[in-house]
Amino acid sequence: MPELPEVETTRAGLAPHLLGRRVLGATLRRPDLRWPIAPEISTVLPGQRIDAVRRRAKYLLLDTAAGSALMHLGMSGSLRVLPAATPVRAHDHVDLALEPRHGEAGAVLRFNDPRRFGCVLWQAPGTLHPLLAGLGPEPLSDVFDGDYLFSLSRGRRAPVKTFLMDQSVVVGVGNIYAAEALFEAGIAPARAAGRVSRERYVALADAVKRILAYAITRGGTTLRDFISPDGAPGYFEQELSVYGRDGQACLRCGHGLRHAVLGQRATVWCARCQR
Repeated sequence: MPELPEVETTRAGLAPHLLGRRVLGATLRRPDLRWPIAPEISTVLPGQRIDAVRRRAKYLLLDTAAGSALMHLGMSGSLRVLPAATPVRAHDHVDLALEPRHGEAGAVLRFNDPRRFGCVLWQAPGTLHPLLAGLGPEPLSDVFDGDYLFSLSRGRRAPVKTFLMDQSVVVGVGNIYAAEALFEAGIAPARAAGRVSRERYVALADAVKRILAYAITRGGTTLRDFISPDGAPGYFEQELSVYGRDGQACLRCGHGLRHAVLGQRATVWCARCQR
């Protein structure tokens, strides 16, 4: 599933091709993905100019004066800007036709989603879509730090990894990056969130910021289906320390990595390096 670095890579790749461009029309090859596609995509968005391409958590927003198209890539979705004449492939569910510019032919923003867990919804001006309500701060913002995590974690018995992946606590820290940040901070993922010290939360928040920022520069992590808008894969997968390495030797101490399921998510850690 694309996580925050993959979604941010997608946003950064799409923005130069979309900003200031009008949407001429929408082609919906099916009426729904995870949820019904918002009717405003066909009735309101055409004719509007894209004024901003934003990311909130793992959602992408295309802002116009009439509202915002709200998109999520789900488990396997991708967004690509392609020449309008590009043949349609299987699972190409949504096309947004874009006005020609720079002397070029027209283009389309194409949403491909084999598993159909993504979404294409609508946020009216001056409102907050219910999917965005109640979300925690962005992990790369100044609001997110060790003091914030320590304060919010007091009395919590849930594993610290589950706590870190709670979108009401902080957005966009999925399974891959939570596992990597906990390893870097030396914190066992099953430790109760309320039993982690302020000092260790400072180290954890710093690790989250550092790992996410670096993963963005590497184009995210290629797992199963993710590719960036230009078709290039992410490369952070080649540098993972624990995620997906169960049974292999810890890169830090050589001890065998352990595996368990926490919060219904596969978890790998080093029992010697993480306490």
